[in-house]
Amino acid sequence: MKNSMSELMKHLNESVKYIQSVCEAQPKVGIVLGSGLGNLATQIEVEKTIDYKDVPHFPISTVDGHFGKLVFGKLNGVAVFAMSGRFHFYEGYSPAQVSYPIRVMKLLGIETLLLSNAAGAVNPDYKVGDLMIINDHISFFMPNPLVGSNESLLGVRFPDMSEPYDKKIIEAAKKIGANFQIDLKEGVYTGVTGPTFETHAEYKLIKAVGGDVVGMSTVQEVIVAIHAGMKVFAVSVVTDLGIREDNNIITHEEVLQAANAAEPKLTKLLKELVVELVH
Repeated sequence: MKNSMSELMKHLNESVKYIQSVCEAQPKVGIVLGSGLGNLATQIEVEKTIDYKDVPHFPISTVDGHFGKLVFGKLNGVAVFAMSGRFHFYEGYSPAQVSYPIRVMKLLGIETLLLSNAAGAVNPDYKVGDLMIINDHISFFMPNPLVGSNESLLGVRFPDMSEPYDKKIIEAAKKIGANFQIDLKEGVYTGVTGPTFETHAEYKLIKAVGGDVVGMSTVQEVIVAIHAGMKVFAVSVVTDLGIREDNNIITHEEVLQAANAAEPKLTKLLKELVVELVH
């Protein structure tokens, strides 16, 4: 198992070396854009884009709404490294592969990670189009990406997850929301494997254990980011309502439509937030 971790470091170094060979940028802020949210990349003054397929050992995004590019540039004057499209356990990737780009970001010098995702609401007070700041998560339903031998160059064996989402960044985001009339919810994200949307009984269980929204990403990325000593902020776009009176069928197309409709609010929030991060 130790040999496999040494192989991981070899792969990470090869990925980083390639990226550095084609792009000299050294941003401190990394962004991961989820389903239907990739258009934020169009707000970046692009210095360089790299297709995932060109980076050694990088997974390839297979989901509609994920563009599959690394974008280096400036967002509202701040140097950023954005992933336009992420990877999911349900695509057949291992937890280590899902979180691989986060480790690449760390080795490239990223210190703060901003994550977004599309999620279904189980909190009855939420509506489609709401933005929810994630202040905690439940990951029991997702395989932990740190299972296996620990590589000390990446982080400690037992990372503390008592505060995975940075409170100072959350407070800064809430102030931005107030200043720009962006209604921001705040709550708990529950990560599940997918690719099926949840049954009514599963939605009720998630609500009972304290979840406000549920989605198929993010938690494995956050665990690896905390393991690597990064600061994390994350926000969910509510794209469907899990607990509902009718029996409407949820489709991925509807999720993308809802995410696209809510994207201007998220774009404004992140554009203002990156400026706060460098002050």
